[in-house]
Amino acid sequence: MPTPYSFPSPGFTEAAPLGAHDPRRLGPYRLLGRLGSGGMGTVYLARSRFGRLVAVKAVHPELADEAEYRQRFTREVNALRRVRSRFVPRFAGAAPGADTPWLATGHIAGPTLRRRVEKVRPLRDGALARLCAGVAAALADIHRAGIVHRDLKPDNVILSPKGPRVVDFGVAVPGSERSARGPLWGTPGWVAPERLRGAPATAASDVFNWGQLTVYAATGRNPFGTIAPEAIAQRILRGEADLIGLPMEYLPLVRTALDVVPERRPTPEQLLLSLAP
Repeated sequence: MPTPYSFPSPGFTEAAPLGAHDPRRLGPYRLLGRLGSGGMGTVYLARSRFGRLVAVKAVHPELADEAEYRQRFTREVNALRRVRSRFVPRFAGAAPGADTPWLATGHIAGPTLRRRVEKVRPLRDGALARLCAGVAAALADIHRAGIVHRDLKPDNVILSPKGPRVVDFGVAVPGSERSARGPLWGTPGWVAPERLRGAPATAASDVFNWGQLTVYAATGRNPFGTIAPEAIAQRILRGEADLIGLPMEYLPLVRTALDVVPERRPTPEQLLLSLAP
């Protein structure tokens, strides 16, 4: 499986000082510090001319001239433009054709789900309920915009004071552009079974990841284990999810979300109806 197209999460509150080689401005935004750096680029904390804080992703200069990376960055920009959701950072601006391609979104203060679980503890009670409903609502809005996220995982959910936010549309695709051919983009251990069999990602694939995410949030582990990626893939294909530790009230819904047959999984709207009480 190829390494995912990815940036560090823009959700951390702490920003490191800008380095000597960091730009001071990107488009209309004044950069304040570095939120993180990854294989694809750097995420900066910045301020707009109106005083709003934003997170600005910038592609590494050495990758900006590579057509594949620029195309993927443009796809991320186009996907995020289409989504309107209180559970997704708002699109603030982008210049995918610039010498240094950049994308700005509203800054979300708070840790990623992975950081929260690893540094504190798994979620319980109201915190778990808010996560499950918020991510399901985000998926409903994302799918309504005709987008499949394809990389829903603990690193791509930020726990803000106002509820969870789904981030990183780097491998998202419009539903009309899905293809069964080509590389399997995603994160090992967080891929739906139909995708492992070679089928394209659909909205049901994101719902499968919702089920995994719920188990992780409640127990601190991937329901298919943390062993070698090949062994995890076999467990996913056989539907061997470990749900020990998941609160009883979530078991029926998570079991259906993790069904190996995509057509038997609930939609995000059905998840929300089941979670409402």
